Amino acid sequence: MKEEQNHQKDSEQLGFLYETTKEIANKKAKDLEEKNSFKSNEERVEILSKEHFPENILILDTETTGLDNENDDCLEVGSILFNVKSRSVLAQQSFLLPVEINNAEKINNIPAEITRLPQPLSEAIKYFESLVRVSDVIVAHNAEFDMKWFGLRKLPQIEKQWICTMDDITWPAERQLKNRPSVRDLALAYGVPVWNAHRALTDCIYLSEVFKRCSELEQLLIRALEPKVLLRAEISYEERYLAKNAGFRWNDAIKGAWSRKMSRRDMQKLEFPVHEVDFHS
Repeated sequence: MKEEQNHQKDSEQLGFLYETTKEIANKKAKDLEEKNSFKSNEERVEILSKEHFPENILILDTETTGLDNENDDCLEVGSILFNVKSRSVLAQQSFLLPVEINNAEKINNIPAEITRLPQPLSEAIKYFESLVRVSDVIVAHNAEFDMKWFGLRKLPQIEKQWICTMDDITWPAERQLKNRPSVRDLALAYGVPVWNAHRALTDCIYLSEVFKRCSELEQLLIRALEPKVLLRAEISYEERYLAKNAGFRWNDAIKGAWSRKMSRRDMQKLEFPVHEVDFHS
């Protein structure tokens, strides 16, 4: 009887040890899975971004004769090659493209006849292409508008990733900027004097001066490079101000809805429900 009791006791102890060991192993596996899951999302993005961190960025801006890239023309391109680590301007360029009429002259103050004066346009475009080649990322304010003019007429196609300083970068809260700030508001928030507007190179200079003053620029660029998803705000008419304040736009990417492209990291900070929508749907 005693031997049977001892045997039962040993069996219970072994069973307890087995279950405990199994529980510890499962916990370690779960912790490892969570850790790997974390790395495969936000941390992986940051690691990859640091491995391929944009050392040189090309700040770019365009001036056009209108808003429709099928019927209007780009008449000016400005660009600044900017080194992130040293916060330095390496090169800058501006050139005009000839147009017959400029319907946006009241905005950009570029008479059409000036664009047709003799200038080394072919050499300017070649130099611009060289600036694009040595840059890691293209940066523009309202990049969605600027990028659509390249690959048309005389302007080359740009096969580089773009960062939008209006939509992709979440500026520090202490700068008290609204969502989708203007170049002027962004410059003033960083103490950059504003002396002119609506010329391509001038707006590039404003952005470069902001970057010089931005101590957290590396982190902002890494976050800006995170993949974006198209989101539809699931809110009532009375709550539409929440979407507007969060940078969502009505009837833009999705007809009849408030929508915005943003990273899943920023999506978690929203104060209202959203639905992810396929870009091509």
